Amino acid sequence: MQAVWPLGDGWRRGVTILERTDSNCMDHLWTPWRYAYVTAAETGTRAGVPHALAAWAGDLGCVFCNLIASIDFAIAGGMSAENAEAAGGLVLRAVHCFICLNAFPYTSGHVMIVPYTHLDHLAALPAATGHEMIELAQLTERALDRVYMPHGFNFGMNVGQSAGAGVAGHIHLHAMPRWTGDTSFITTVAETRILPEDLEATWRRLRAAFAALKTS
Repeated sequence: MQAVWPLGDGWRRGVTILERTDSNCMDHLWTPWRYAYVTAAETGTRAGVPHALAAWAGDLGCVFCNLIASIDFAIAGGMSAENAEAAGGLVLRAVHCFICLNAFPYTSGHVMIVPYTHLDHLAALPAATGHEMIELAQLTERALDRVYMPHGFNFGMNVGQSAGAGVAGHIHLHAMPRWTGDTSFITTVAETRILPEDLEATWRRLRAAFAALKTS
């Protein structure tokens, strides 16, 4: 299998999968907008604490717990809720759960529904929290449909590190829009996803959609 894509000064032949195993055969796809993600993952950075919310000095050892704590600290310190929640990618707060953007989305619109309580198993969720999670999943489907008009949706949960959970200690439900053919050749051959909008745009669009649905 071969592919052709524009790199450097023009179009050139892609490499076969076997050729890609050669250590001298490395293609580069420059994505400077991801520099913020790379620098946020530097050693010593507290997981889940955006740079704009770094005034919070704590560390709860959990991406989601740190995220909420840093947002709440910023609001208590005088930052507007809109600005603090935008900095953290927090789209919606409910009673038992919140919805936030995935900082490394599989598709545009990839969000997570997360309980405030730090629990690592679905069976451990209180009934009210579990019920609200499903209600928020239904609301999320409507919001994603309104904003992106996709052909379908993925809703999924990985429980435990061996099951693929990136944050194994704090259960969360992924939700994302999908389109027929949205896995392109570059995903298959180069293991790279192409996203048409940045996280700030995603946050603004979804924030407005959720607000409209909550008031309708």
